Amino acid sequence: MQALRSTRPWRGVYWSSWRRLLTQSCTGNENLELTNDVKHRIEAHWREELSGGQFNPKESQDKYYVLSMFPYPSGNLHMGHVRVYTIADSVARFQRMCGKNVFQPMGWDSFGLPAENAANQRGVEPASWTEQNIAQMKEQLKRLGCSFDWNHELSTCSPQYYKWTQHLFLMLHRHGLAYQNEALVNWDPVDKTVLADEQVDANGCSWRSGAKVEKKLLRQWFIRTSAYAKQLLDGLEDPTLRDWRDIINLQRHWIGECDGYAFNLLTSASGLLRVWTTHPEHLKDPHAFLVIRSNHHLSKLEDAGSLSAENPFAATTIPVVFGDEVTFPPKCDVYLAAPSFRSEDKELWESYGLAFTSSGKEEDVLSPANWELLRKEVLQAATRLNVGGYRVSSKLQDWLISRQRYWGTPIPIVHCPKCGAVPVPEEQLPVSLPPKDSPKEAFLCECPKCGVKDARRETDTMDTFVDSSWYYLRYLDAQNSERIFDPELTNKFMPVDLYIGGKEHAVLHLYYARFMNHFLHSCGLSPTSEPFSRLLVQGMVMGRSFRVKGSGKYVTESEVEIVNAKKNQAVLKESKEPVVMTWEKMSKSKLNGVEPSDMFNEYGTDTTRLIILADVAPTSHRNWSSATFPGILNWQKRLWLTLQDFQEAREDQTPSEVVVTSEEFLAEDAKLFDARNFYVKGATFNYRHAHQLSVAISKMQGLTNSLRRTPKHVLRHGKQFERALAAQIIMLAPMAPHFASELWSKFVAIPGRLNPASQELQWSEDVLAQRWPDIDAAYNLDLSIKVNGFENCVIKVQRTHLDKVTHSDALDIAFNTESVTSYLIDKKIRTTNFVLYPGIEAILNIYVDKAQKTQKPATSDDAEAQPRA
Repeated sequence: MQALRSTRPWRGVYWSSWRRLLTQSCTGNENLELTNDVKHRIEAHWREELSGGQFNPKESQDKYYVLSMFPYPSGNLHMGHVRVYTIADSVARFQRMCGKNVFQPMGWDSFGLPAENAANQRGVEPASWTEQNIAQMKEQLKRLGCSFDWNHELSTCSPQYYKWTQHLFLMLHRHGLAYQNEALVNWDPVDKTVLADEQVDANGCSWRSGAKVEKKLLRQWFIRTSAYAKQLLDGLEDPTLRDWRDIINLQRHWIGECDGYAFNLLTSASGLLRVWTTHPEHLKDPHAFLVIRSNHHLSKLEDAGSLSAENPFAATTIPVVFGDEVTFPPKCDVYLAAPSFRSEDKELWESYGLAFTSSGKEEDVLSPANWELLRKEVLQAATRLNVGGYRVSSKLQDWLISRQRYWGTPIPIVHCPKCGAVPVPEEQLPVSLPPKDSPKEAFLCECPKCGVKDARRETDTMDTFVDSSWYYLRYLDAQNSERIFDPELTNKFMPVDLYIGGKEHAVLHLYYARFMNHFLHSCGLSPTSEPFSRLLVQGMVMGRSFRVKGSGKYVTESEVEIVNAKKNQAVLKESKEPVVMTWEKMSKSKLNGVEPSDMFNEYGTDTTRLIILADVAPTSHRNWSSATFPGILNWQKRLWLTLQDFQEAREDQTPSEVVVTSEEFLAEDAKLFDARNFYVKGATFNYRHAHQLSVAISKMQGLTNSLRRTPKHVLRHGKQFERALAAQIIMLAPMAPHFASELWSKFVAIPGRLNPASQELQWSEDVLAQRWPDIDAAYNLDLSIKVNGFENCVIKVQRTHLDKVTHSDALDIAFNTESVTSYLIDKKIRTTNFVLYPGIEAILNIYVDKAQKTQKPATSDDAEAQPRA
C-alpha cells in the first residue's frame, strides 16, 4: 500500500477517502449467462460505488482538467449528450488511473429562450421548469455512470452564479469594454427579441424560431470584443494549443485579417459611429469627412443633412454625407475621406460642394515624412480617450448582448434622468430577476449616484453566451460567495487540459470564451490568455431518417419496407410510395431520434457507452444503427466467458501433468507477454495521445482474442495470462466502469494467484483504484524512421532504452542504418523532427529535397557522338 501511495503524491490525506476498497461481486461464483437482466443487476449494484469524481483542490501536482460543454437543461438527455459525456468520462477515468488529479465538473446552461418558451407554453415559471429539468437530467447523468465532481456543480440561472456574471459585466464596463449604443438590430418577430448577427442564418432567418428576421433601431448593450481582435487572432498561434485543427481556421475566418483600426466617434445624433480605416493618420486631416451608405439607419433621421461627428484627433467636427459612390471597406458602411492625404478624396470633397481651403501649414504637418508619427499620435490618443484605435478587421463587429426577454441575467445598470446610465454598486449585486410579468413600476429605483427616486433599472437581460463565456473558471470555486473565484485556484488548475464539445459551438461560444479569458488574464485573474489547451470536437450522432419522396413528409422506420439498404432504397409499406433514406442529425421532427433511456433499459448503460464509442473516431459523425450492436454485445459475452473459463481452470483440483518449464508452455506464456504489451501499448496511445477511443476498443478486442485462444493449462498455470487478463479488465474500466468492476471483483476472488506479491496489482482494491497497466521494461518498442512522411524502417528498441532516446540519438541510429543512408545518398536534408511517446513508440521524421544533379561538361568524345545536322 505504501508503494502505491508514493506513486500518487497529490492524494495525501485524501487517499483513504479516495481509494475504493474492493466491493464484492453481485453475481459471485454463479455461472450465469450475461443477459440484459444480469447487466442491470450489475449496474444497480455498482452505481453508487462509481459516481462522483475524486478531485483535490489543494494540490495542483499532476492536475488534469477535463471539461465537457455544459448542457441546456431540457429535461432529457439525447444521444449527443450520451456521446460527449461518455467520451469525457472515459478520458477522466483513464487519467485518474494514471495518477492524475482529475477535475471533471458539471453544471447547467440554464438561462435562455428555450426554457422561457417551454415554461410559457406550460403555464409555469421558468425557474421551476428549469429546476425540474435539472433534477431529471442529473439523475440520467448518474445513470450514465459519469464521474462528475458534483461538489462543484453550478447553474447559470442561480443568483449565486449570475451575481458574478453581473460583476464581470461591471468589470468590462469599468474598462470601457461594455457600452450602450443605438443600432439597427436583428429582430425576431416570433421570439420578440434581438439576435446577434451570428444567430441569423444565410437566408436571413432566426436560428431558433426560423422566422424571417426584421430590422429594428434600438438602443442596445455591446461588449467591445473587437478591442481584443488582434490578440485573439495571434492567440491561435499559441504553441500550447493542440488538436485545434480546422477550428483554428474557423476562428481565423471569423475574426478576419486585422489589417486596420477601428474608432468610435460620437455623432451629433448622440450615438457612437464605428469608423474603420487602414490609415489612422487620416484622422489628423482637418478636412476629413465621412461618407455613409445611403441606406444606413442614420440617413433616416430628420436632421440627417446636418449630421456630424466629433474628431478628437484634429479637434474638429467632421461633416457626414450620405452616398454610395465610394469604395467602402469590406462589410463597412462608413468611409473615412482625407482630402489632405488623397487627391481622390479631395475631388470627392469638391463634388459634394464642400469648399476646400488650405493654409499651407497643414501640408507641412501632413507630409509623408510625418505619417508614421501622426499614426502613433492618433493611436496613443485613442487609447487615452477610450475611443478605439485597436487593430481589427473591417468586418468584425462588437458583441451585441442585449436580449428583450425575461429569463436571463439582468444587466446591472440603472438609468437616471440626471446621470444617465449608472452601474449598480458591487455591494448591491446580484440584481435579482423580478417576478415574471412584473409591472413597470417594479423597475423604478433610486439612482446609486445622485439619489433621484425616479430612476429605473435596465430591463434587458444578457445573451446566454455571456453566462457560458466564463463558467470553466467558476467551476473551480463554485461555492465562493466573496469573490468571482480565487485566483490561486485558477493559477493552479488553468488552462483546461481537454475541452470536449460539438463543432456547432466552435466559432461563437469558443470565440466569446477566448475573449473573456484574454480579458481576465489581462486583469491578473487567469494565468494564461488561452483557456483551452486541447480540443476534442466530437461529431454528431446521426439517425437514419425516412422521407416520402413526393411530399417530403418524415415517417418512422416501422412504416417503411427497406428494399435495398446499401442503395438507400425503401417504400412505404401501405402505399408502396418511394421513400428517401438518409442519415441526419437526430431530431424529434425527423422521427429519427433514439431515447437514451430506451438504450439503457434494453441493453444496459455500459453497453450503450461502448456502442457510442466503438467503430468511429470521436471526431467523426456516428451513424446510429442496431446493425453495429452485435460486435460490442459479443465482446462483452466473450469477456464474461473468459472470466468463467479462468475461474473453472483455477478451481480445477485434478492433478496436472503440465510442466511449466516446458518449451511449449513457455512459448504460450511468451505469446501472452507479447500480446499484453502490444495491446496495452496500442490502447494507451489511443486513450492518452490520439483520443481515438474506437481504436482503443479495437486494441482491447485484440487482447480478448489472444486470451480466448489460450489453452486451458496456460489459464491454470500461466502468470502472463493472469497479468494479461488483469490488464484487459483495467483498460475496460474507464469505458464500462460497472461491468469492469464486476469482472474485477470476480477476478480477484478466484483462488491460486500466481502474482500475489506483485506491486503491479492492488488485489484488495477495486478496479478503478488500479494503476494503469504499463509496458514491461524488457519489451521491444518501435523507433520508426520516416522520410518525407513515408516509413523507411522500424528499429526495435527495448522499452528502458527507448524512453531515454533523444533527437540526437535517433539521428545517430538512422545514419547508421543502411536502408536510411542508401535512400538519402542523393538527397539534401531540409529538417528533422523527433517525437517520443514514452513507453509506447518514437518517431523520427526526416524531410529531404532531391539533390540537383550537376551538368557534366561536354567532351570531344561527346561531341563526336552528337547527331550531325
